[in-house]
Amino acid sequence: MREMSRKKKKKVRWIEHYNSAQKILLVGEGDFSFSACLARAFGSGRNMVATSLHSKRLLAEKHWSSEEHLVELESLGCLVLHKVNVHKMSYHHTLKRKEFDVVVFNFPHAGHVSGYTEKDEDLIEMHKDLLRGFFKSARGMLVEEGGEVHVTHRDDYPYNKWELEVLGAESGFCLKEKVRFEKRDYPGYHNKRGGDINCNKTFPLGFESFTFKFSLRMENVLEISCNRIRSMTLN
Repeated sequence: MREMSRKKKKKVRWIEHYNSAQKILLVGEGDFSFSACLARAFGSGRNMVATSLHSKRLLAEKHWSSEEHLVELESLGCLVLHKVNVHKMSYHHTLKRKEFDVVVFNFPHAGHVSGYTEKDEDLIEMHKDLLRGFFKSARGMLVEEGGEVHVTHRDDYPYNKWELEVLGAESGFCLKEKVRFEKRDYPGYHNKRGGDINCNKTFPLGFESFTFKFSLRMENVLEISCNRIRSMTLN
């Protein structure tokens, strides 16, 4: 009885929008410093799954600063997955039967293309396609009550041309809240560049970086719930 009582009274730890009682999926991690920051603040990473697009070998080549964070995450009980494509993550063999309170994608980027700048429409479309697939995949991975998708992104030109709210709406999401992102609120976090050029360096966040919090419209929550029940019945 005493052991059960201690478990019930276990303190929930917070860091900004996130707490140790939430089931959190982090995707597109650079050197895993953001995941490590959360797990450190919680005192445990057992409520978290942290993922990267790259294999462990390629991650070490691109973001060599990741090694210490991966060791820390493992020691804190966080599940780390490599080679997770955000377009297909809902079908991933480890993730497909999990549900999350929050899915986090910080500073998404489709990569750098030689000869293109961030102002080029073709590159902007690549970024938008990345996020379309992410929203579509994430919608079926949330808990039915209160599930959120968080995308942290610069909202000044040309990044505001990505039209996050429009992309989210295409998959049934509405913007619940938009909160200014302050890097200093996440001790030890280092944002990393996408692509292959200076990939372990940080990039300027400017003064217009925000965390966009999306939730599903009620009709979409009901649709997903029905699909889950149908799937369970068939299986």
